[in-house]
Amino acid sequence: METIIPIKGAVSFQLTLDPTVWIFDDRKLDLKTYFDTQEVEEDSDIKYMREVGAHWSREIMEGATFPPTLKSERKFDRKGMETGTFGIELSHFLKNADIKPEATTIVIECEGGKEYPFTIEEAHTLILKYSQDGKPLMEDGPVYVLFRDGSNVDSPIKNVLAIRAE
Repeated sequence: METIIPIKGAVSFQLTLDPTVWIFDDRKLDLKTYFDTQEVEEDSDIKYMREVGAHWSREIMEGATFPPTLKSERKFDRKGMETGTFGIELSHFLKNADIKPEATTIVIECEGGKEYPFTIEEAHTLILKYSQDGKPLMEDGPVYVLFRDGSNVDSPIKNVLAIRAE
């Protein structure tokens, strides 16, 4: 089984995804709780204002913190990484690949020649599951493709070989 997934086709930048390093990615989603919680879409401007306000409040209360201090504040939850079930949104990678304007479809290519087409909008909502109980998906992975609403959690798209824009 290949653990590398290329994003190819009608993209400005062909990417090579390596799910084995995503465990350290800040954008990872805890899939044990993700489908249980109701996510509310928040306006990006409101989110930005709230985050900036929190930052300013912190500086006023504690004083300015410089980057070396911030690095020491960050700690990895080792136990959580060893036992967690994680995924990451495909949209991050589609943005970096810069899908060309003429592309209308994202195709998930799987073993056995199976292909699963999605519109660009649908593809931006897909989640790539890469870890189950702290272990990489080696048997029929390297990722499972899940729908944001969790409707295919019990029967995800498996054996992904590539992601193609056309």
